Amino acid sequence: MTAAIVVLGFAAEASGQSVTGSLGTMTRGKSSRATVYLNMPGGLHVNSSRPNSEYAIPTSVRASGKGVTVGSVMYPRGQNRKFAFSESAINVYEGRAAFGFNVTVPANYRGDSVRVNVTVKYQACTNEVCYPPKSKSITLTARVK
Repeated sequence: MTAAIVVLGFAAEASGQSVTGSLGTMTRGKSSRATVYLNMPGGLHVNSSRPNSEYAIPTSVRASGKGVTVGSVMYPRGQNRKFAFSESAINVYEGRAAFGFNVTVPANYRGDSVRVNVTVKYQACTNEVCYPPKSKSITLTARVK
């Protein structure tokens, strides 16, 4: 009797996404714009912040900093795409998605630098399958004048 063993392999999670960002020099009593980027390699997309599907996990960005005020995150518009695994179009981000928010340093701020912690939560997918949700965190730093 001959037995054949078939091994089916698939990636348990998508890889290659990165989160980067920038925050310019800060001035006491003023706001500055921060931008965080979610970079996705070719062949992958992530659900947008409003994916138009009750089953798709939306991308979210959370930012906070000690002693500073962080404004609301501005999410980019996604693209509506139809995939084999969904009955209707899903709104997604592809390539590089930029998320902006303002950071305000109080006039009486005593430090000489600012640290803003940012966490991006997302669900990466191919055209055929979605992977488990992930979170990536970075810290943006800037000098204060």
